[in-house]
Amino acid sequence: MSHPAERADTAEPIRARATLGEFELTVLSDGHYYLDGGAMFGVVPKPMWEKRAPADEQNRILLGTNTVVVRTGKHTVVIETGLGNKLGDKMRAIFGAKEQLPRAFAAAGINPEEVDIVINSHLHFDHCGWNTTLTSEGKVVPTFPNARYFAHRGEVDHGHLQLERDAVSYISANYDPLVESGQMELLEIRAGEVKQIVPGVSVEGYPGHTSQMMAINLDSGGQRACYISDLIPTSAHLDITWVMGYDLDPLRCIEERKRFYARAIPEKWLVLFTHDHHKPMGHVVIGEKGKPVLVQ
Repeated sequence: MSHPAERADTAEPIRARATLGEFELTVLSDGHYYLDGGAMFGVVPKPMWEKRAPADEQNRILLGTNTVVVRTGKHTVVIETGLGNKLGDKMRAIFGAKEQLPRAFAAAGINPEEVDIVINSHLHFDHCGWNTTLTSEGKVVPTFPNARYFAHRGEVDHGHLQLERDAVSYISANYDPLVESGQMELLEIRAGEVKQIVPGVSVEGYPGHTSQMMAINLDSGGQRACYISDLIPTSAHLDITWVMGYDLDPLRCIEERKRFYARAIPEKWLVLFTHDHHKPMGHVVIGEKGKPVLVQ
């Protein structure tokens, strides 16, 4: 039985394309997967959230794993790398992992060897799984051999703690080999602080989901796009208070969303969603009811 949120295009590995000034943006998918709807919407009652995100008989909603490839003219930048192929059999079955990002790159005509920058907003396994690849020989190798990887130092440190609250979210093989080889650069930025990675591509601290989560800003031709990651995981989460049960600091998430909207709405940023499979991007406006809504 198919999930109630599936559509005819659900299996399409290329989810969207856009032009931002001189930048070319391509949204690729590692495949849709499933998470508990109650966890994804926290204290929001199901009769409210299921109107936006229909659930299956196990209360799971359909989510995306959106990787954004940015061609700037000088660099090929990859933002996030999906679930990867290192989950155990049990987790692979629970999430319905598809492990299709390599096929998505091939479908888009993008060679992983041409990628020179990879950025992780944070290091939960569904955001950095294809940083590395588990080969048939059991070795873990960089998926993008010629790339410099960027993540927050605090994310690596937190993952190593293996705390009861979120130990399952961190798989060290997604980042430790890259740190040890020097291929991954660890950043130290605070809330609201911005650091340029390459011209037109920067990261900005937006804590709340994790203590060190970063958004990725793209600027070209006087336009901005922002990969806001799990601060606003899907277009169904646009309401200020509709935060997730997964968020470590939900009150901080609410404040950071206010800070984000204060610029993104009046400046008409293109918002890139990490987990919205069917609506991976769009502009946020204030609707007739005074709440943020998506315009594609």
